Amino acid sequence: MDLLTLTSKVLEFRDQRNWAQFHSLRNLIVSLNLEASELLELTQWKSDADMAAMAASGEAQEALRDECADVLLYLLLIAERAGIDLEAAAHAKLLKNAAKYPIESSYGSSRKYLAEAGKG
Repeated sequence: MDLLTLTSKVLEFRDQRNWAQFHSLRNLIVSLNLEASELLELTQWKSDADMAAMAASGEAQEALRDECADVLLYLLLIAERAGIDLEAAAHAKLLKNAAKYPIESSYGSSRKYLAEAGKG
């Protein structure tokens, strides 16, 4: 399913419940952050090994999957409300990141903004 079809399904779900009245851009952004915090909460007090096990575990993976889906659904609503073509925006951002982080100076490094003078 592509993003436009998924967005249509989210809007249909929302409209069937008359929730658009609550979905101002500000409220959607707040809600996205709350859902992202719930995703983050799944990592609390866990090691990288614990998280890898979680991704492979049935019940724990379901919680991870549900929180990821919540984040995506709110992001789709935000993009729709703001008139953003999310697929085009993602492609454009990848191009910006490629220019900002050229392979030859970024490969294997976690440092930010290597392409900008004076930053590192």
